[in-house]
Amino acid sequence: MATDLRELTPADRLLSVLDQGLKAISGVPGNVAHTGRPVPAPPGGSSGPAPGSPEARHAAALMRVNHAGEVAAQALYHGQALVARDPAVRTFMLDAAREEGDHLDWCKARLTALGSHPSRLDPLWYAGSLGIGALAGLAGDRVSLGFITETERQVEGHIEEHLARLPAEDAASRAVLEQMRRDEIAHGANARARGASELPGPIRRLMRATARVMTASAYWI
Repeated sequence: MATDLRELTPADRLLSVLDQGLKAISGVPGNVAHTGRPVPAPPGGSSGPAPGSPEARHAAALMRVNHAGEVAAQALYHGQALVARDPAVRTFMLDAAREEGDHLDWCKARLTALGSHPSRLDPLWYAGSLGIGALAGLAGDRVSLGFITETERQVEGHIEEHLARLPAEDAASRAVLEQMRRDEIAHGANARARGASELPGPIRRLMRATARVMTASAYWI
């Protein structure tokens, strides 16, 4: 069972975050803290396109992008929790990270079923996102919560785009993305309810540009 950051000293929290990072980029399901929810399944239990087919390769590339996003989400939430001032905000970050841990496992399960692999750039996504999360947290809890609100807003749009691009026969990946979308909407709403501040336009645009680099790279690598 993963160590709860709420029970640790600041130095121990840092070590725990680094441990979670190694687990997140290992690609082994169940390594990171998670709630244990089962992989969402579509009605009828469709398995999706056959591995090796063009449809499977395209679906896998999309799910690789989503998996990379969940690696980044682990880093963002843990970086923010590491420096959160309010214990209640830290608890919210860690609870959300556990749900994102479910997403990480679900995306990995779909990649395996489709005969593919996670992004080979996952260590880069984790390291960069951990730094961004810590910087957002150091700016204050309201700014940190605002960062979550904007991140989840952009992730929601990104998932909707992928739902439109998935092969019609990949109902299994669709079920995963639809549940992920519901969770991301809830995370953003909960952050707003806790007093999230609206981020400046330049910061939002920079976040979108950074996300485009990650999605374009993870699709292929």
